[in-house]
Amino acid sequence: MQYRQLGATGPRVSELGLGCMGMSAIYGPSNQTESIATIHAALEAGVTLLDTGDFYDSGHNELLIAEALKGKTREDAIISVKFGGLRDPAGGWSGFDARPEATKNFLAYSLKRLGVDYIDIYRPARLDPNVPIEETIGAIADMVKAGYVKHIGLSEVGSETIRRAVAVHPIVDLQIEYSLISRGIEDGILETCRELGIGITAYGVLSRGLISGHWTKDRAGPGDYRAHSPRFQGENLDRNLALVEALQRIAQAKGVTVAQIAIAWVTAQGEDIVPLVGARRRDRLVEALGALDVTLTSDDMAAIERAVPKGAASGTRYAEAQMAHLDSEAGHQH
Repeated sequence: MQYRQLGATGPRVSELGLGCMGMSAIYGPSNQTESIATIHAALEAGVTLLDTGDFYDSGHNELLIAEALKGKTREDAIISVKFGGLRDPAGGWSGFDARPEATKNFLAYSLKRLGVDYIDIYRPARLDPNVPIEETIGAIADMVKAGYVKHIGLSEVGSETIRRAVAVHPIVDLQIEYSLISRGIEDGILETCRELGIGITAYGVLSRGLISGHWTKDRAGPGDYRAHSPRFQGENLDRNLALVEALQRIAQAKGVTVAQIAIAWVTAQGEDIVPLVGARRRDRLVEALGALDVTLTSDDMAAIERAVPKGAASGTRYAEAQMAHLDSEAGHQH
């Protein structure tokens, strides 16, 4: 396993991180035993970065990670937590809260559920429209001083918000969707992060399975949010799967899988970028880890660019209501 420095002031983390969200009921039913076995296999392979959110199935995901880390030393994992999403008992979403007092409250519960005395990277999952980012970052900075948090990160925010956050406390990484078919970060945000010495943890590198080479029409089952996601519907899906077929030809010529090409492409965009893969099963994890052995030549990169040109995806990243919550997509950065 190779390691990458996360931002100028951040920790060294594995070149690939494990995004744990899918292990807790967002893509349909998941299997606890297999999820834990997958986390164990990742740690054994040298993966150190585990990414979660306190609102992933209302705390279930953190409890799952705690279970998987039993018997390990605390230093075996670098735990990254997003906070602030508000849920109701039916699993519905009811807004976002990043007030300083809420921030400290969420942190207290996360520490307890994870069974740890500090969190490596703590970040608001979205920009709270009612709270200046300086106040949220200031509250986390208090928690850094108190030893409960090691580093501060951001998620899905635009350049102006990033600059305002950095003025309060060093930021180690921005977590944002980045993949062959979601390249909005290239329009200014990536440049801002590089200027400020902020790393990128890229989620959605397989676009939630869409460009994994495993997705087929009518596959979204009950409880799978992709059934409502714009890119997975109707003609959008047909057009997007046609892009995957074009990638498939490149992958076959190299003797690798589509998923491996997609992950390798993100990894190749810079030493400051760490892709997060949402493997929920050991076989998918093994496939993802195989991407680290794929070297893309300049010819490969050009062929991939022709197969999936920037902006080629059909449909938005999220449904309209959720797009409204993305500071990273606001105004000129859209």
